[in-house]
Amino acid sequence: MPCPPETPLDRRLLPAFPVGLWLQRFGIVVGLAVICMGLAILTPNFATPTNAINVARQISINGILAVGVTYVLLTGGVDLSLGSVVALTGVVAATFAHPGDYPVVVPIVLGILAGAACGFVNGVVVTWGKVAPFIATLGMMTIARGLALVVSGGRPVSNMSPEFKRLGGDIGGIPIPVLILGVVAAGSWAFLTNTRLGRYVYAVGGNENAARAAGIAVNRVKLFAYSVCGALAGLAGVVLAARITAGQPNAGVAYELDAIAAVVIGGTSLSGGVGGVGGTLLGALLMGVISNGLDLLNVSSYYQQIVKGCIIVGAVWLDRRNKP
Repeated sequence: MPCPPETPLDRRLLPAFPVGLWLQRFGIVVGLAVICMGLAILTPNFATPTNAINVARQISINGILAVGVTYVLLTGGVDLSLGSVVALTGVVAATFAHPGDYPVVVPIVLGILAGAACGFVNGVVVTWGKVAPFIATLGMMTIARGLALVVSGGRPVSNMSPEFKRLGGDIGGIPIPVLILGVVAAGSWAFLTNTRLGRYVYAVGGNENAARAAGIAVNRVKLFAYSVCGALAGLAGVVLAARITAGQPNAGVAYELDAIAAVVIGGTSLSGGVGGVGGTLLGALLMGVISNGLDLLNVSSYYQQIVKGCIIVGAVWLDRRNKP
C-alpha cells in the first residue's frame, strides 16, 4: 500500500537538525581545519614541524593572557589593561633579573605579584568603586604603562641572567613558554570545572542577582577573577621579557585585543556565564595560525591589522547574534 504524500505539517513535526548548535560547538574546529588545509596548499612551509613549533611559540603569550581574561569575561567583565600590565611586569622582572643579584625565582614571583596587584586594583575599583569595567581597566592601562616607563626610565632593561632568559628557550625541542601555557590552561580548566569557586565564576556571569540571592559573595568572586587575570598577565610579561631578553616598557601594545578576540572566538560570551578554557585555546590557535599564514604569504603587516580587526568585529557580532 503506497504511503500518503508528505504534507508541510508532517515536515514541521520532524526533528530539525540543530545546525546552529552544531556550528556553535564545532564551528571553530572546522574553521581551523579549513584554514590549515588552505594554508598548506598555498605555502609548502606551513605544514612543517618547524613551523608548527613556531606557531606554538608565537601563541604562547597570547594564550596565557587569553586564559587569564577568560576568568574576567566569564563574570561579565572585561580587562583592557593586559598589554600595559605585560609591559610593567616585564620591566619589574627584568629589573631584578640581573646576573648575581637574586635567585631566578625572585624576578618571576615579583613579576607575577605586580600583575596580580594591578588586577586586584581593577577588581576593587569595579566591585566596591562601582566603576564600569571598561573605564576601570582603561584607566589601569594608562597607569601601568606610565609605571613601566617610570620604573625603566623609558629605556629597555637588559643584562638579565642566563637562568632567567632560559624561560624563553626550549627544553627537549619544545618551547618552554608553550609548556607554561599548557600548565596554566590545564590548571585553569580543572579549577573552573571542578571547584566550587570555579562554578561561582560561571554563576556570577550567568545571573549576578540570582547568584547574590543564592548567598554567593559576588564582589569577592569578581575580585578573584580580576586578580587571577592580572597574575597571568604578569606571568605573560615575565615570559615575554625572557623571550626578548629585555624588559621593554613599550611592549604589549594591543595585546589585550588579541587576547579578548581569542576568548570570544573560542565561544566565551561577552555577557558572561558561558565559555571555557578549551575554546579559548582554540581561539588563540586560530589567531596564531592566521597571523603565521599571512606572514608566510608575505602579506603586509598593514593588511594584517585590517584582517585582525575584521576577526574581532566578526567574533563579537557572532557572540551577539547567538544571544536569544
